[in-house]
Amino acid sequence: MLRIHMSGLDLSRVRMAARPDALWETVLSFHRLRDRRGAAVFGAWRTETRNRLDGDVRLLAALIPLRGYFPDFLTPSQGGGEPYGIDAGIEALRGTEPRRVDAELALLEAERREAGRTPDGSAEMLGRLGAALRGYHRAAIEPYWSHIRAGVEADRAIRGRALLDGGADQLLASLPPMIRWRPPVLEADYPVDRELHLDGRGLLLQPSYFCRVTPVVHRDPQLPPVLVYPVTRPRAPVFAEPGPWLGRLLGHTRSSVLRAIGNGCTTSELALRAGVSLASASQHAGVLREAGLIDTLRHGSSVLHTLTPLGGELLRGGAPLAAQ
Repeated sequence: MLRIHMSGLDLSRVRMAARPDALWETVLSFHRLRDRRGAAVFGAWRTETRNRLDGDVRLLAALIPLRGYFPDFLTPSQGGGEPYGIDAGIEALRGTEPRRVDAELALLEAERREAGRTPDGSAEMLGRLGAALRGYHRAAIEPYWSHIRAGVEADRAIRGRALLDGGADQLLASLPPMIRWRPPVLEADYPVDRELHLDGRGLLLQPSYFCRVTPVVHRDPQLPPVLVYPVTRPRAPVFAEPGPWLGRLLGHTRSSVLRAIGNGCTTSELALRAGVSLASASQHAGVLREAGLIDTLRHGSSVLHTLTPLGGELLRGGAPLAAQ
C-alpha cells in the first residue's frame, strides 16, 4: 500500500501534468513490451514495436527489471514538475550527479530479482543509455505519440471536470479505482508499503498511457513528488483506415459537431455549442464514435466526449501531433 500524506497546503498545490512525459512513457512501455498481459490494448503494439526495433536493448533490460525498482534518474523531473520531451529528458538524465547515479544503481543491485549484471555509473554508460533510450523511443513511442497524447488529454478532461465541480478533493476522488482519497491521505495499491509525506511541496498528477495496474512514484522521497497513474480506459494504438463511415461524415452539421467537441464536452454542452437538439447531438456523437473520431467516457451521471487522434488529425487536415 502507498500512502501519500497531504496537508491543506499540499491539497492547494495538487496539479495536473500538461501532457505525457516522454521518459515515463518510454520506461513504462519497456515493461509492457515484456509483459504478456493486456493483449487487447498492447498486443499489436508489442508485435509492431519488436519488428521495428533495430538497436540493442540489453542496457535498458539491465536497468529496467520486469518488476520492482528501477532507478529514479531514468525519469528526471523538471523544476516546476512539467513533463519532459525526449531530447530534454535525455539531457537531464545525462546530467545526473555521479553520486546519485552510483547510489541508485547500488539500490538496484540490492533489490533486483532477475539475473544479470548492473551497469556501472560512468559518464560513458550514461551516454550509451541516452542513445539506447532514444532508439527505443523512436521505435516504441514516436509512431504512437498522437494516441498516447490523446489518451492523456482525455484523462485530463475528466480530472479537469472533477476539479471544476468540486475542487482538489473531487479531483483526487476521481482518480482510477486503485487510488483512493481518504483525507488527508491518498492511498493506492502498491507492491510494497510506502509512506510519502509531501511537506507542503504539493503533488503532480501524471497520467500515463503505458502505466498499468498500479501507480508509480519515485523511490527517493526528496525528489519532487509525482504520482504516475494509468489513463482511464486506454485505446489500442492502431491507425484506423478510411471505411464506409467516411461518407456518413460529410455534411456541415456533423463537421460542426466534431469541431464543437474540441478539448472535451458533455452531450448537453455539445448540443449547446453546435446549436442542435440534445437528441441530435447524441446521434451525431454516436456516428463519430463508430467512425473512431471521438471517444466517450462516463463522468459522474453524464458522459464526456473527447477527440481521438484520428478525429484530431481530420480537423487539422491530417497533420499529426508531434512528439515532445
